[in-house]
Amino acid sequence: MSTITGVADDAALPGSGNAAGDSDGAVPEGTRARWSALMAPPGRPRWDRPATLALLIGTAVVYLWGLGSAGWGNGYYGAAVQSGTQSWKALLFASLDPQNSITVDKPPAAMWVMALSGRVFGFNSWSMFVPQALMGVAAVALLIAAVRRWAGSAAALIAGAGLALTPVAAMMFRFNNPDALMLLLLVAAAYCTVRSIDAAGERFWSAGTGWLVGAGVLMGFGFLAKMMQAFLVLPGLALVVLVAGAGGWHTRITRLVSAGVALVLSAGWYVALVELWPAGSRPYIGGSTSNSLWELAVDYNGLGRILGNHNGGGGGPRPTPSALPTPTGLPTSSVVPTPGAGPDPSQMRGGFGGFGSQPGITRLFSGELATEFSWLLPAALIALVAGLWLTRKRPRTDRVRAGLLLWGGWLLVTAVVLSYMSRSFHSYYAMELVPGMAAVLGIGATQLWQRRTHVAARATLSVMSLATGGWSFVLLHRTPDWLPWLRWTLVALAVVAAAALWVTPKLPRFALAIGLFALLAGLLGPTAYTLETVAGVHNGGSPTAGPARSQRGGPGQNGGGPGQSGGGQRGGGVADPQIAALVEGSDTRWAAAAIGAQDVSTLELTTGKALLAIGGFSGRDPSPTLAQFQQYVADHQIGYLLVRQRQNDESRSGGTPNQGQPNNSQPGSGAGRPQHQNQNGAGQQPTQQPGQPGGQWQGGPGSDNNGSTGAEITAWVKDNYPVTTVGNVEVYTLTE
Repeated sequence: MSTITGVADDAALPGSGNAAGDSDGAVPEGTRARWSALMAPPGRPRWDRPATLALLIGTAVVYLWGLGSAGWGNGYYGAAVQSGTQSWKALLFASLDPQNSITVDKPPAAMWVMALSGRVFGFNSWSMFVPQALMGVAAVALLIAAVRRWAGSAAALIAGAGLALTPVAAMMFRFNNPDALMLLLLVAAAYCTVRSIDAAGERFWSAGTGWLVGAGVLMGFGFLAKMMQAFLVLPGLALVVLVAGAGGWHTRITRLVSAGVALVLSAGWYVALVELWPAGSRPYIGGSTSNSLWELAVDYNGLGRILGNHNGGGGGPRPTPSALPTPTGLPTSSVVPTPGAGPDPSQMRGGFGGFGSQPGITRLFSGELATEFSWLLPAALIALVAGLWLTRKRPRTDRVRAGLLLWGGWLLVTAVVLSYMSRSFHSYYAMELVPGMAAVLGIGATQLWQRRTHVAARATLSVMSLATGGWSFVLLHRTPDWLPWLRWTLVALAVVAAAALWVTPKLPRFALAIGLFALLAGLLGPTAYTLETVAGVHNGGSPTAGPARSQRGGPGQNGGGPGQSGGGQRGGGVADPQIAALVEGSDTRWAAAAIGAQDVSTLELTTGKALLAIGGFSGRDPSPTLAQFQQYVADHQIGYLLVRQRQNDESRSGGTPNQGQPNNSQPGSGAGRPQHQNQNGAGQQPTQQPGQPGGQWQGGPGSDNNGSTGAEITAWVKDNYPVTTVGNVEVYTLTE
């Protein structure tokens, strides 16, 4: 059979699980024979290992390119990573500051990896992002290994390329959100599941059980990376064990129960540690209302997001980030671009807003979300249906069908949950769909290619090619000013590829070339988008892949053309050098405090000092209480309180400093504080004016915020301490 699929080697024993080369073979003597065995292990085509190495090296180059000048990414997590390099307790709990006032609103596993890298190599953008990029390379390698065992080398390489070249994957493996570690652990768990089903022995005490327990352990650590989002792939993994696993029902169910116990133990040890640790000697659990990691997992990072009814403070309004500081060793001109100096703000994409479109079955195909990941989705869905049809009469343990069940279940369940998630949806969540999408595409396409002499198989391949070209045209039309010729080129290539696939039996000598041409034509669109993605700098809490858009349409998004930074603050805010100098000169436990994590993260990364984030990420967490804050001040543990003024406040006052004068507003009167509330009266919403870089946080830090502890603290401080206005920030000196 044709070498494009490696069918002669990979599928000679369908359903036997020997595609990975498990069979023992004697290696001939001699250097040439040993080299040949190294490049082409038994059971694989000769091109398999060189092609795999080339793909992995190319992935590493793309993911590692320019990371040293990539800024701090998500400053919220960046500050937690920096804190972990300064305090072991902060590392354990993923505290936002090294004095351990409050944690970030995610579990700590991803911060562990980045902070340990920072401890070894010194904290900077390179030491923080390189582990993320290497996770991406490892995820591609594991996906290739998992798909190869059941579907052959060609399917594996298509799957690996699909993962590596999907824009959202390339972006998130170059970013410091927890998603990179989560996806690596999930792909590793899928690989262990494949090995479990392939392992010899039908008894409970066998290698198959061991591999499945390993998958459970990896899933548990996936929970410690991104909590319940990691569990979206569980139905696909469990389904393939029940359908294709060795032994009877009792053995398969017992193995699954063992894996479930391993999952609970590998995730539960940390939950138990946090719950049993005295609350007074650990940081407050950010994003929860009761200082509970369990609540954070089940509500804010779990069912609350799906059902839309979570009450966690971390899920409140998202402030737009200040212009993030430039990492150590880079030019400090990230607010106003200087030629050749650090990240160009016009190339920075993202912000703290950018939540997804409305819930529904069409969400994954709409807006910017579709351009992040869905380039190959139509072809993958066709391939999944076709592959299941072709394998419908095979034995229960058939490995090709098992692969379709595993990766298809991964794709479909995750897609349904993300489509109907009701709260706090970010477009980069689609990253979790990519391994399943890429794998079913590779498996289904190669199964069809093996049957290309049949009219139905050729027609399906042609339809897949046309669907990919047509959908690429639609996606590229959403950024019409970026490479306008590309969408027409892709349509033309898709038509040529579809015609060539249809006449392949009449051109057997050119079958390999036709197959490669169709594959490359399909990958051209996402590859171009991915290269554009890695060429830019992403910051903030909701980065987006692809070219910068003139109007992102949402708070905190990249709001304009050259010179406008995604998520920047006009007037510098806490990034003002005077503010940074005040913080650096403070010798208190917390150099300063501010409402919410936005300004705290910025200043911590700028100065290396510890700051107190009142109310956690959004400023709505009940920590610290007013009494606790008053005690901190009485003990001279906080140097300053920083309160950002509203834009209209600045215009009224003209930014005139009020040096050393006390604020005479009365507690609860709201004088001098923003009064804007949302329709629910539950806090404020960020607003953005077209053409402004990220907009202004209206009624955010320092506002009433519907009676939050942050509002109480702000009112008390304004009544009792002198204020100095620096730019658009009120600075209250708490040590006088």
